[in-house]
Amino acid sequence: MHNHLYDLVKHTPLQYSQRLSECFDAQIYLKREDLQDVRSYKIRGAYNFLLKLSAAERAHGVVTASAGNHAQGVAQAAAKLRIVATIFVPTTTPQQKLDRIRYFGKNYVSIKITGSDYDACANSAQAYAQRTKLVYVPPFDHPDVIDGQASVTTEILEELPSLAWIICPIGGGGLCAGAAKTLEQAAVDTHIIAVEPLGAASMKESLTAGYPVQLKDIDGFVDGAAVKQVGTKTFAILQRALTTVYTVNNTVLCQAMIDLYQHEGIVTEPAGALSVGVLNTVREVIRGQRIVCIISGGNNDLTRYPDILARAAMSNQT
Repeated sequence: MHNHLYDLVKHTPLQYSQRLSECFDAQIYLKREDLQDVRSYKIRGAYNFLLKLSAAERAHGVVTASAGNHAQGVAQAAAKLRIVATIFVPTTTPQQKLDRIRYFGKNYVSIKITGSDYDACANSAQAYAQRTKLVYVPPFDHPDVIDGQASVTTEILEELPSLAWIICPIGGGGLCAGAAKTLEQAAVDTHIIAVEPLGAASMKESLTAGYPVQLKDIDGFVDGAAVKQVGTKTFAILQRALTTVYTVNNTVLCQAMIDLYQHEGIVTEPAGALSVGVLNTVREVIRGQRIVCIISGGNNDLTRYPDILARAAMSNQT
């Protein structure tokens, strides 16, 4: 189904975590999407989307908006396919991600920095795409993007056909929607534990309301998963697949990031640690079960670590 992706996408490893398994009395594996060249799963959806474009669309060029990881995916995929890409990023995007976008995009990519958050940035990018008649590459809310992200779960099931839970982070919902579609098609008895940042719980609010809610304000600390409104297509899939969305606060998340680095040597960004950060909250749900935590990204700017250490210290004091 996804074989065409693998001339660029890596089949990432499942890593058994002895530490987490002992701590939570479960068999816990980590799906290492931080080991993609772009250090996140976003290359999957971006490349799948660009592969589906017509020759004329490719020749004309594309536009996208991203807080950083989708941008790197589009940049790498665009350079691979020799497509000119204009990438809009918000002013909050870490310098490390900007540098990586330029690295992967080579001469095919130009960056426009605008908007105080992802949503404002995306509005500018979509307006630009309409003016220039360029194809807009959605970060999450498109069937081809969702299908690309679904390859994460396809790989998990190939290695662990029998497992109880996949713990999946949610920003716009593309990764989680892809997981839901794959699990439904495979007809396996595996379910999703979905987790969002406490300060940007757009899917949790949307499931409660019954439609995609636009949050008035969000905390941008978890920049890889901080969106004011989830996708309409991702919501439609996840409304059927999810009963609960859990949240993790920043202090707990920062401690999870530090523990992953100290014990496993894994560098995650805040969004990348959501699946591990929620483990204590779902301790009773997962006890005795085989589970996979998706480590969704590892693009963390070193200059953020003093703040991360300070926040983790607050977690230890409570």
